[in-house]
Amino acid sequence: MVPADVFRDQPVLVGERVRLEPLGPANGKELIPALLDMDPQVRRFTGTHQEFTAEQLLRVFTDWEQRHDRADWLIRAEDGTAVGDCALIDLDPDNAEAHYRIALNSMAQAGKGYGTEATDLVLEYAFGTAGLHRVALEVFDFNTGAQRSYAKSGFVREGVWREHLRWDGEWHDAVLMSVLDHEYAALRARRG
Repeated sequence: MVPADVFRDQPVLVGERVRLEPLGPANGKELIPALLDMDPQVRRFTGTHQEFTAEQLLRVFTDWEQRHDRADWLIRAEDGTAVGDCALIDLDPDNAEAHYRIALNSMAQAGKGYGTEATDLVLEYAFGTAGLHRVALEVFDFNTGAQRSYAKSGFVREGVWREHLRWDGEWHDAVLMSVLDHEYAALRARRG
């Protein structure tokens, strides 16, 4: 069990290639151009059918900043560029569980290690600071690169939601993955 407001004091998380800053309306403005003109492949990988307006996005970022049952970060590359966002959402305080989501702004940012490092930083926070027991996610079956990245961070495939996404007239499965606190601790120990 964790407090329902476990994410109240959300910190900045710093790695070698990325810096994760709590996401709010001030820095969220940097994401708006990429979200308004979303990379078609990013849209597909995230299953995002919805179109947004800048006003909607600013309201969402303001709302997220005020909530303490989720933790949202802007992903900033070492050169200061905002390259995406990630979050711990759907907190279940009674079972010390949250779900994880991440999206890079464009496929030009993929393959540089930003996503894997951001995920590792969030998991370190989730287990080491927030005291979560389990972090879960879903990833679409065609996004094999993300599945490999999540596996590097300790996520284990545990099931499938069959035909969960309809995209361009075809149904796609969502692969369910999770990592437990003791699994992540063992992975960290192996990494040294």
